[in-house]
Amino acid sequence: MKLAEIARKLELENLTPEITPDDEREVAGGHVSDLLSDVLAHAPRSGVLVTVQVHTNVVAVALHTELAAIIFASDRRPDENTRAKAAEEGIALYTSRQPAFDIVGRLYALGLRGPNE
Repeated sequence: MKLAEIARKLELENLTPEITPDDEREVAGGHVSDLLSDVLAHAPRSGVLVTVQVHTNVVAVALHTELAAIIFASDRRPDENTRAKAAEEGIALYTSRQPAFDIVGRLYALGLRGPNE
């Protein structure tokens, strides 16, 4: 599934509008965690991360694990420095008013799976 399609279907708010989602880039899967060491160990390359963590380290972890995007749950939003760093590094940031549980359920219903499936 394409990142732009996910954002549209989940009605996500794009926090990095300077990054145009690549209509050709496939999202490989997803991961949900607020423990960044868990993300480092288990998030799939080219996947999306669902989290409530909004600090700069989330962007660093996303960059290291080569994630396609971060979706912040429960209307969480990073500060401007974190947002700008993500944009600079090409990591798309989105937010949703929905809790993480609901976002992950919707991603699953769209066919996205975790790294072990």
